[in-house]
Amino acid sequence: METEVKKYVGKSVYKGIAIGRIRIYEKGDSRVKREHISDALKETDRFNSARETAKEQLKELYEKALKEVGQASAMIFDVHQMMLDDLDYIESVTHIIESQKVNAEYAVACTADNFADMFGAMEDDYMKERAADVKDVSNRVIGILQGRSEGSVSGDEPSIILADDLAPSETVQMDKSKVLSFVTRYGSTNSHTAILARTMNIPALINVDFDDGLDGKQAIVDGYNGILYVNPDKELLEAMKKKQEQDEKNKKLLHELKGKENITTDGRKINIYANIGGVSDVAAALKNDAGGIGLFRSEFLYLGRDDFPSEEEQFNAYRTVVENMAGKKVIIRTLDIGADKQADYFNLGNEENPALGYRAIRICLSQPEIFKVQLRAIYRASAYGTVSIMYPMIISVDEVKRIKKIAEEVKTELSNLGIPYGEVEQGIMIETPAAVMISDELAKEVDFFSIGTNDLTQYTLAIDRQNQRLDEFYDSHHPAVLKMIQMTVENGHKGGCWVGICGELGADTTLTKTFIDMGVDELSVSPSFVLSVRKAVREI
Repeated sequence: METEVKKYVGKSVYKGIAIGRIRIYEKGDSRVKREHISDALKETDRFNSARETAKEQLKELYEKALKEVGQASAMIFDVHQMMLDDLDYIESVTHIIESQKVNAEYAVACTADNFADMFGAMEDDYMKERAADVKDVSNRVIGILQGRSEGSVSGDEPSIILADDLAPSETVQMDKSKVLSFVTRYGSTNSHTAILARTMNIPALINVDFDDGLDGKQAIVDGYNGILYVNPDKELLEAMKKKQEQDEKNKKLLHELKGKENITTDGRKINIYANIGGVSDVAAALKNDAGGIGLFRSEFLYLGRDDFPSEEEQFNAYRTVVENMAGKKVIIRTLDIGADKQADYFNLGNEENPALGYRAIRICLSQPEIFKVQLRAIYRASAYGTVSIMYPMIISVDEVKRIKKIAEEVKTELSNLGIPYGEVEQGIMIETPAAVMISDELAKEVDFFSIGTNDLTQYTLAIDRQNQRLDEFYDSHHPAVLKMIQMTVENGHKGGCWVGICGELGADTTLTKTFIDMGVDELSVSPSFVLSVRKAVREI
């Protein structure tokens, strides 16, 4: 007797088809916490013990694979065993434990990140592939240290992730190569989790009231119609596979536009840049032929951790992005924490209206010591390419003047220390009605405007974009929103600023002609939308 197909309907936040097994995401199941320890020798012993256990597991896997799939495929487990005996790897973990007095799990995770970054930056393709290996083998050691049964958190098979909800800090930490799709019970189409799904170019559904007990079951996510199918029958599987194949054909057609200009039939040109959340998204931006990075959401460097990222950590991340973009413009948005992006160590406290509260530039101006660390890191990275900075949640000229004063202090400090930095454009995000209404005055103070349509729509319509009950009232095409964009472009150009759009509306190809007619100079979109927006521009 065939198992009955179950169908769950929700809202799609990114179109596409995903076919695979379901994995239930349990909160906190894969986090590595930084803990202070007093006995470094004991932690080192724990690490070495876990390392030996991991080697034993890998040896067993090698023997099993040798019998089942042959030596060529089994060799990966041999490589992983050798990695665990690598002296540089062992010394790095031991050094972090001893010097920082931290737990072994955290030391292994840090070493994995550092080694993966190092391998990933190499030109040799073979060495680049080792980045995934060092992550894999380190996760095995961490699992043993945490007492997790092997594969209980993240199996080797790419999966459809089901969860009640996912915070941006949780999605950003996931191994993207193991995620086929997100499906959540809650969430909003305008949430940052939805934005991340679009950045990752995977189908995702929200507001799906799925049953318990689905872990491990075969499923299909239909991102076109907002449906999750569990236990699909043969006919449904075949139909969805055909849709997947058509998607791939359409992507290939779009990729024929790589290397082409973003120019209309009557000769108007527009820059099309990519929005990214971290270093790992740069590959997608380059793959889709983005002209630059229009929005680097730097707050993701602050999420999913227990303390502030150091100046060196930030500098390394910014420099990596800037170097990889090889002279193309990289616009880094300063810290936009608060509202739906929370980090406990900021001690922001509970607010009745966090979207209207202590967030973004308000935190930076209230706590300039945090702000200066980030600005120093950004300015240092500017020596390696073309960098612009933009500041979020601006509501007054006075704020901009205070920001510019702090930026000058940072430049003076770097100059006194003999640390090089480049010419850096200064810009602001226009995402409040206040900023729109005084955009003529703001244009005198900065080099560019970038319109954040997600928050601008939220504040203009008085709609909390995290509140799923209000989705039917949220209208990003509202005449008031479009008039505000028009006003911003006109005032920006009068004041000598170029004007871009970095909100989700930039990828809405039904508005591309409207934006070009308004005079918008740049559209910054999720990497997966770059080529479709280019297609729309070239057809106008």
